[in-house]
Amino acid sequence: MAYEDVRDDKSETMWMLLEFDEATKADELRVTAKGTGDIEELKEKLSDDAPAFGYIRVPMANDELSQRTKFVLISWCGKNTKVMRRARLGIQKGELKRVIDSFSIEIPADDTDDLDAKEILLQLKKAGGANYDRQASDY
Repeated sequence: MAYEDVRDDKSETMWMLLEFDEATKADELRVTAKGTGDIEELKEKLSDDAPAFGYIRVPMANDELSQRTKFVLISWCGKNTKVMRRARLGIQKGELKRVIDSFSIEIPADDTDDLDAKEILLQLKKAGGANYDRQASDY
């Protein structure tokens, strides 16, 4: 499963994208893309016409000794998403979170500008609690 692939430290897969099959109007999500790059690579796959969910691994380090991995769930709803699809997203997101249940933060987005790598890192640091970055803080 792509979810485990993203979570696996031995895998090069850094993210996955789940989308609905708009041709069949089915409410089933399917993995439509995976990648080894960062958030910028994932953003290239997002459409203004359709909702999607992204799951991304983010390596973090406060210093050279403090290396860790965090995970981010992205709830994407493109600005041109049809009204009925948009209305069902809340229920579908709840169902998705029963499967993808391990993430540090969730980012709702309808514009790729909402997915700024520096802002995501800042949110992850805030969500992480204690900051042992030699008493330095960017927030």
